[in-house]
Amino acid sequence: MTDGNTSDESATEGNDVRLRPYDPDRDPEDLWDLKRAFELGLGSGTGGDDKQSVYEEKLTNEYGERYLDWVFWCTKHNPRCVTVAEIVEGTDSNSEGNEENAQDDENVGESETVGESENETNALAGYVFVLPQQLAMIWDAAVLNEIYVRPEYRGTGVADDLMAAAVEVAEEQDLPLDRLVLDVDRENDRAGAFYERHGFEHWGEMVARKLE
Repeated sequence: MTDGNTSDESATEGNDVRLRPYDPDRDPEDLWDLKRAFELGLGSGTGGDDKQSVYEEKLTNEYGERYLDWVFWCTKHNPRCVTVAEIVEGTDSNSEGNEENAQDDENVGESETVGESENETNALAGYVFVLPQQLAMIWDAAVLNEIYVRPEYRGTGVADDLMAAAVEVAEEQDLPLDRLVLDVDRENDRAGAFYERHGFEHWGEMVARKLE
């Protein structure tokens, strides 16, 4: 799930990041931009060429509309189930104190992406998506569906803050099992290190077959 890109530290100069709930009126385009990067990273880093092409082919305009409609449905049930990291321009980012989390923050970012966004004026640095309680019966637990941070904001603590927000949302849910679960490739050591630091451990495996 990694392409080996390094962070662009200068990209955050003069900017700060604040977490807030997803806004369906102003955030859809930026969220879709992040979602595409997330999916392309999964396709390129967790399988062969066949998986990469499948992921690339599915990212159509129709898929994007369906995804954003689904996000809207989820946020109607819980407005905080999607948390975004908004880039606030014109403020000084404090990089001191983030060095301890920098490596793990870079790991989760690199594990979920392939390259930079084509949009040069990004409004969001990342996001995390926890399925609402209404879907808890899928796994009998809270589900961390997606977490992604732009390459230039890795090593700044954004991923840690997003994970903390996800855990807070999950802890408020009435669940059959008191667990927060996610799907991660066992061979992805970098992502695994990030999740392990946040208290995750392997709990079963996922397999898949093609539908005709």
